[in-house]
Formats: sequence, structure tokens, C-alpha cells
Amino acid sequence: MESTSNNNVSLVHQRHPSFSLRSAVAAVITSGLVAVSAAPAAQAQEQAPAKRSASQALMEEVVVSARKREESIQDVPLAVSAYGSDQLEALKVRDLSNLSVAMPNVSLDDAGSAKGYANFSIRGLGINSSIISIDPTVGVFVDGVYMGLSSGLVFDMFDIESVEVLRGPQGILFGRNVTGGAVLLNTKKPGDEFEMSVRAAVDGGDEGGGLNRYAMASVGGPLTDTFAAKFTAYLNEDDGWFENDYNGEDFGELRQTMYRGVGVWTPTDDLEIILRAEHSETDGDGPAAQSHTNGSGVPGTPVNNDRDSFDFSIDEHGFSETETNSASMEVNLDVGFGDGTITNIIGWRAYDADTLGDIDSQPAWLFHSSTWLESEQFSEELRYTGTFGNATVTTGVYYFNMDADYHERRNLLGALTGNAVPFRVADGGGYYSVETMAVFGAVDYQLTDRLTLTTGLRYTREEKEAQIASMIANVSGVGLPGSSCNLVSPSSGESKCNTDFEDDDSWTSVSPKLGFTYQLGDTTLLYTHWTRGFRSGGYNLRNTSPDPADVPGPFDEEQVDNYEVGFKADFERGRLNAAVFYNDVSDMQREINRGVGPLGVIQVVRNTADADIWGIEMDGVLSITDNLVLNASVGWLNAEYTSIQYDISGDGNIDSEDKSLDLPRAPEWTYSVGMTHELEIGDWGSMATRVSYAYRDESAYTDDNLGYIMEQDIVNAGIDFYSNDGHWQFGIYGRNLLNEVKHGGDTQLSATVGSGTFAPLSKGRVYGAEVQYNF
Repeated sequence: MESTSNNNVSLVHQRHPSFSLRSAVAAVITSGLVAVSAAPAAQAQEQAPAKRSASQALMEEVVVSARKREESIQDVPLAVSAYGSDQLEALKVRDLSNLSVAMPNVSLDDAGSAKGYANFSIRGLGINSSIISIDPTVGVFVDGVYMGLSSGLVFDMFDIESVEVLRGPQGILFGRNVTGGAVLLNTKKPGDEFEMSVRAAVDGGDEGGGLNRYAMASVGGPLTDTFAAKFTAYLNEDDGWFENDYNGEDFGELRQTMYRGVGVWTPTDDLEIILRAEHSETDGDGPAAQSHTNGSGVPGTPVNNDRDSFDFSIDEHGFSETETNSASMEVNLDVGFGDGTITNIIGWRAYDADTLGDIDSQPAWLFHSSTWLESEQFSEELRYTGTFGNATVTTGVYYFNMDADYHERRNLLGALTGNAVPFRVADGGGYYSVETMAVFGAVDYQLTDRLTLTTGLRYTREEKEAQIASMIANVSGVGLPGSSCNLVSPSSGESKCNTDFEDDDSWTSVSPKLGFTYQLGDTTLLYTHWTRGFRSGGYNLRNTSPDPADVPGPFDEEQVDNYEVGFKADFERGRLNAAVFYNDVSDMQREINRGVGPLGVIQVVRNTADADIWGIEMDGVLSITDNLVLNASVGWLNAEYTSIQYDISGDGNIDSEDKSLDLPRAPEWTYSVGMTHELEIGDWGSMATRVSYAYRDESAYTDDNLGYIMEQDIVNAGIDFYSNDGHWQFGIYGRNLLNEVKHGGDTQLSATVGSGTFAPLSKGRVYGAEVQYNF
């Protein structure tokens, strides 16, 4: 949830410090990246030691599937950041949010309003919403299966083979709703030999007194000549990093369990069948909600906290309970036709969640909210990849179906009844379904030994249906007739809400791509392409506006045309990648939040504007010595509106004031630099020391710029000890050592519920230790 008020100038620029220091630091990092290309060839790399090391892990090229076939990241003519399993382990990545401030022009944030809700943004294209019917700009794919909901995604990262972050629209091979990019999570398969690993870790901070404990294990290998299996278990018990000023208790408790099984059957040399199943549950506290002075200058009442602090005081502890069950089957059949492979991936996922949160962020009952969600999705992709002379062809068909039932209840102004019951109750939500069918094809044709032409096209038809109960039409409470209702899980005495809006609509789109790749040398390439992506039109299941004109849909689809030029190079001791891009965004689809009205905040979804976003990205890694590795990245964005179709500022006019606002979730600068050093320690083993710094600029959060996300300076460090026999690993680590405050959002609240903000806090400084044993 978010909101706006009536200011008409960009407060982001007013609050922002001088860019001189930031520009200087960015210039230093850029110089360091360029230095990769100047690494003298005379520094011939010595033969790698037999033992695996952290520096080797960071230097290795990750195998990616960005073009639906396995290849080195350096051979893919796309802007991709990727982490292999050894790199994720070396960096102590627990979930995707640990990578949030680490890649150029990428923000992988947890919304904070509910546990594990992905609120990702790439190249200035992101959402500021937890409304399930609003499709993300960044698609998340797990083992090739698209996740139709952003819920339940920012959790465990144990036993992951790789994480790939594709920047820019990926509408040809990955479909709609990836206008910003795609995040690909690939879990590990069983190896050719028996493997078993156990890991335990504990960490905590200096705000609350609670500890966070992890226990993880995986075991797998061949069971017969043709069948291998792997089983993974994960347990996380967090007593709470925060302290609630309301009662002095630790806050942020979370218990998560996850079990995953993978089976691989290869009955012949040409056929592979992969079965995956996963079950996970979470049970934890509600959001650590902070109220601070909002963008209109109105403080929270009765408590107003310092924005740059972890202080918060809430009387509703809240909770978040989720259950996820998923299964998939992947079949890979090698065929003689084009020496190709036919792949079929069938995926199913059911996700249920119940939550309760203190949205007023106050030690008084002003605005508490409960949600119920039940969802189920099914998808199937059948594709073929083969080579015919100079042409590599990928083509296929895709089907996706999802049903979701959602209910939200706002329990308002309980303080007026002495906290006995809410003074007002507003119920709403809806039933939502989506069905997608697509056909796609892409061809990489080698025109010469060095020049390759890439063409692609995807046709998509999507149908959506919604039955919505508007909150303003389902208000009950003291002195009002009727009682509360529930669309998903009515309790005793409750009925199912009557829906007052019902509609269905369909959209079709054609997503083309045209590009060229030129091989400058054996390890250096230059690429350019134009590609188009779409984000689906749809409906707003959180219809909270009292204005009858604010119907919950349908809003139209969003279109993004991306023009990009990129460079990739491998050198004797490193690699350097760079890209320059321009995005032309039409009919930008946004959730507009306003901190007004009796329900605390209203949300409407509209196609608000057209915009231009262009930028520069560089990232690279350099082995300074055999034992010292430097990695760095820098990204710069320039995002601005070109035309306005909606009153974004909320001042009642569509004019230059709207056009001058900053685009939400589009920080101007993102950069990082890190060092890893490896040291042999006698006959026992080695020690790896790492330290990194990452920066992300301040950015607008709400469209009227009243809500914003502060800049981030993130310092992480750690020391790991590896035994020479490969069995033992010990480590100590620290994340966010500067104790930077980060909010998942910055919702502006109305005076009815105390003004101020709903700004869920993320953890600050964390220290930890872990031990791992490999059998």
C-alpha cells in the first residue's frame, strides 16, 4: 500500500544531496572496471590449485539459460548478471533481497507488507504494490516455471544452482509481464556421485535481542544406473531482529520450513525426465511498521519516529502465515531433426496466505488489516531448439492458467471503542482468473564467421476475469446495519460478500525482436538489438475509492520498446561487460495511492503516462593476483515522463507539475565494488576474506513523490575457512555493517488513521557465523 497527497513538486530532488561525491565514487568504480581491459597479458594465470577456493568461484563464468539453452554468460548477447551456487555460498546469500543492492540498475526488494512479497525493479520499471492482480514488471521463473504471483518468493536460497537476472524486456522467450526483466532461479539436480552436505548458521543484530538460526541439509546421488534423486531440507527460526518500542519485546519472529525433492530419470541417452516437488511453510510476525513524517510534512500521531532509525511502536503484533506447494515435470528429448532437443515443462503451484498487520504503525488501534489469499496456477511450455546450417532455432507454445481468491479487511478506529471492537470494518477483494496462450520463435542466423542476426516473434492472447467486492460498498461497524463478510474464509456469523463489479476482457500482443551480434575476437563480442515487451492489462482487486468513477478496471496493457548496445569481453585475468540502453514506455501502468479518505488510503490503477528511460551499465571482475579478486559494477539511469494522461500529482490538474515528477523505483545511481582475498594457512586449508560496498540512490516510491525510499550504502564482509580435504567450512560474516535503514515502502496515510506513514522496515546490521560439513 502507498499513497499521495497534494504536493506538486518533486521532493526527491529537494531532499537529495549533491551528486559530486557520488559521481566521484562512481567514476572510481568505472575506472576500476575499465582497468580490467588493461590487465597485462604478461600476468599469465598460473595453473589453478586442485582445491576449490572462493576466489575461483567468483572468477568462474556462470552457465545461464537466458536463451532457453545452456551457454556461458559471456556468450549471451544480453545484459545478464548471474551467480552460481559457489558464488551464492561465498557471498552468504540467504534470499534474493541480499542481492538487492548489488547489480547495476537492479533492485530486488521485499515489499515488507507481507512476508516474502517480491517488489522487484529493473532499469526503472517496477511496481509499488501488493495487489495480487497487478502483474509484476520483473518476472520470476523457478526451474523454468513462471510464478504468477509475487507472493512467497523472497525466501530460502539453499541448494540453488544459479540465479540469473536478465535486464530489459524478455518478451520473446519469457512472455508478457517481463518488461523490466526476468529473474531465473534454478535449483540443484542430483550429481553423478553421492553427495551430502549439512550446514548450520546463527546470526543476529544489535536492535532486538533475538537470534536467527538456520539448519540446512541436502543428500543425493545415483540410485540406479538410470535414476538419481536429491532431497533438501531447510529450517529457519528467527526470534526477531527488531525491538517494538510499544512493549520492549523482540519483533520479527519467523519460522520457515522447506522440503524439496528432485528425481532425474534417464532411461536412454536421448531422454531425460526431471521431477521436482517442494513444500514450504512460514509462520511469523506482521510487518515492522514505522510511522514517520510523511511527504506532506505531517507527522504520525500519536507517535512519530525518525525516518533514519529502526524505531517503531505498534500495538498490533500481527502475523503472516503462508503455505506453498509446487511440483513440476521437465522432459528433455534429443532428436535427430536439426540435432535438436524437445523440452516440455509442466508446472503447478498452490499458494495460501493469511496475514494481519498494523498499517497505522501506531501504538493505537487506528488501522489494522487482515488478508486471506488462496491461489493455484498451472502452466505448460513445449519448445524445440535445433540447428540447421547457420541457423539456431528456438520455437514453442505456452499455456498458463491461474485462479486467485483474495479478501482484505480493514479494522478501523478501534481506539474509539476502548479497543473492544473496530468502530468501522471495511471488507473487499475479489475472485480473479487469468488464462494465457502464446506461440513464439527465435532464430540466430550466422551471416558470416563473426556476424550473427537474431530475430524473434511472440504472439500472446490473454483473458482475465474478475468479480470484485468494493471496500467502500462493504462497510459495517458501530451504529451501522449489517455485519462483516468474507470472500475467502467466512467465520461463524459471517457471509460471503456480495460483489458489485464483474467483468472480463482479453488482450493480444505481438512482441518482436531484431538484433545483431559481432564477434570482435575469440573472447570479445559486440551486440545490439531492439525488442518489445508488454505488461498485461487487468483489474484492481483492492477497490477502495469512494468515487463511483474510479471503477476497478479494466486498465490497459503497458508497452516497452527497448533499444540496446552492449559489449562483452574476457581477458587474461578477468572480464568486462557494458551496455547502453533506451526504453520507450507507452501507457505506463501504475497503482496510484492517496493518503486520503475514511479507509486510510485509497488505491486506483491507471495507465498514467508515457516515459523515456535510458541508462548505462558496466560490471566486471579482475584477478589482481592469483589470490586477490576485484569485482565491481556501476549503473546510471535517466528517467522522465514524456506525456501525461492522469493527474499523478493529485492537485486536480494534468499539467507540467505532473510531468516534472520523478518516476517511482528509478534510482539514478547504483554501483558496487568488492574484494576477495585467498590465503593458504599451512597444511590445514585456506582462508578467504571478502568485503564489499554497494550504493543505491534515493528514489521516489509513490507516483506523486511524497513517498520515497532513502539511499542505501551497504557494506558486507566475511571470513571463511576451508579445509584442504574439502569437508569442513567455517565462516563469520556481517551484512549491512553501516546499519543502513531501508523501508519496503513508504505509504502515506490519511488523517483519519493518524497521518504519517506505513513504512515496513528491513533488517539493519547483522553478524553471523556458520559451519558446513560435506560428506
